[in-house]
Amino acid sequence: MKTIKGPAIFLAQFTGDEAPFDSLANLAAWAAGLGFKGIQVPADPRLVDLARAASSDAYCDELRQTADDAGVVITELTTHLQGQLVAVHPAYDALFDGFAAPEVRGNREARTAWAIDELKLAARASQRLGLATHVTFSGALAWPYMYPWPQRPAGLVEAAFDELARRWRPILDAFDAAGVDVCYELHPGEDLHDGVTFERFLAAVDGHARANILYDPSHFLLQQLDYLAFIDLYHERIKAFHVKDAEFRPTGRQGVYGGYSGWLERAGRFRSLGDGQIDFGAIFSKMAQYDYAGWAVLEWECALKHPQDGAREGAEFIRRHIIRVAEHAFDDFAGSGVDAARLRHVLGL
Repeated sequence: MKTIKGPAIFLAQFTGDEAPFDSLANLAAWAAGLGFKGIQVPADPRLVDLARAASSDAYCDELRQTADDAGVVITELTTHLQGQLVAVHPAYDALFDGFAAPEVRGNREARTAWAIDELKLAARASQRLGLATHVTFSGALAWPYMYPWPQRPAGLVEAAFDELARRWRPILDAFDAAGVDVCYELHPGEDLHDGVTFERFLAAVDGHARANILYDPSHFLLQQLDYLAFIDLYHERIKAFHVKDAEFRPTGRQGVYGGYSGWLERAGRFRSLGDGQIDFGAIFSKMAQYDYAGWAVLEWECALKHPQDGAREGAEFIRRHIIRVAEHAFDDFAGSGVDAARLRHVLGL
């Protein structure tokens, strides 16, 4: 068995314009100072030049050295915004257009092509950085019809997933050529948001070996999905792990859908680690049981707590939950050491 690596921290929610959040070097040093051993780095131009990382070993050496100088390692690159733009329903064009490079905004076809190219760059950048996994979103064409009225036309979902697979297959092939797994964060708002939708996508890409999962129990709690049984079902495809807490407290006025309330007023809210309802002891036990070999990465999102407090507490929380796996069975001391002949005798054979 393997011991989970960590703690690590996803930098997206902390990146800003003021020190120590304004550069990769400063963020790496800040994270190390809190006790983190790894950093998950978004493909944000303030932190990493994705095109340069895809083409230059020397630049990737510089990025690794920056992390090493601070006392951390880069665990994964992430492309949530670019992945979102691989597939955008027209209802969301205006809202998502700002995620794209300025030169392709307002042009749906050019924006999609740009996003696909960004993912292919991320494949090569991950390879040059020596990374085994990459984290992203799937994008969404069918999401507006998730809870339909009027009813969906027959074949609509199948057509959406066929198109999603058509766009993603060359990206998955690029990651396969790079030797890197794509880990989709299963997330409301994405067409891949639970086990059923992941299975539908996996079938559409013919079980592509590089199509895998970032496991984040917070999104499952807010959907009221059994997040422990999910690990039993999909552990072979879970290659990345966001450690994020959440709570779900329905009332007589609202439930899963939230009634358009803000995060403070929603029945389902993300919380800092230890402040929500998720059973992380059971999660880390299952991860150890199934030999998860990746990183435990804090993704901080909370409607109440200050992010720097959440980060500081999160490092220690993850460290306490990582299970150093046993090197031998607990009852080995009582082993009888009998040979095959003796075993047959014991069985009366």
